[in-house]
Amino acid sequence: MKGLKKTRVMLVDDHFVVRMGLAGSLDAEHDLRVVAECGSGEQAVELYRAERPNVVVMDWRLPGMSGVEVTAAIRAEYPEARVVMLSNYDGEEDVYQAVEAGVAAYLPKSVEREELLLAIRSVVAGKPYFPPAIAARLAARQNRPEISPREMDVLRLIVRGASNKEIAKALGIVEITVKLHVSKLLEKLGVADRTQAATTAIQRGIVHLD
Repeated sequence: MKGLKKTRVMLVDDHFVVRMGLAGSLDAEHDLRVVAECGSGEQAVELYRAERPNVVVMDWRLPGMSGVEVTAAIRAEYPEARVVMLSNYDGEEDVYQAVEAGVAAYLPKSVEREELLLAIRSVVAGKPYFPPAIAARLAARQNRPEISPREMDVLRLIVRGASNKEIAKALGIVEITVKLHVSKLLEKLGVADRTQAATTAIQRGIVHLD
């Protein structure tokens, strides 16, 4: 359309083929134009400063800084920045962390083209976009008790299969303290034992195996 001011889009994904596919799809739209793309978090912060796009389509998992960390860094400098996150991570903790960092939309990488376009246009218009399943996970996470940083250290080691003795040695604390942390974790996660705690932590995206 003649005279239409296009929305300037920046793509951040560590897979070139993904970026190429997204760029081709978005550039085909009359109101969108990809003006920048990169494959790492560190590059993304610098590129955002240089290009100041209207919206960023960001992968969660990136080399170096994660998409969540990049979003937080960009929005610390530019609070008006609008970020649409695409992710293979769909646990409630993943969504919660992204929203806390300031993303305006969160979509699985399996999203259909039309829904991605809808999300981009929504956030550019100042409206957040979260599909019902993602919104439900976010709501569930917001109603759960917070896990402290030290409890997170213990939980990561539980997921790796460490015993209380091994956890105590790794964290430099006494075994009775580990037992107290484990007890609190079981209560906060709503599970009965360490195996269930590990499974739940992975399912909710609290701990990633990779």
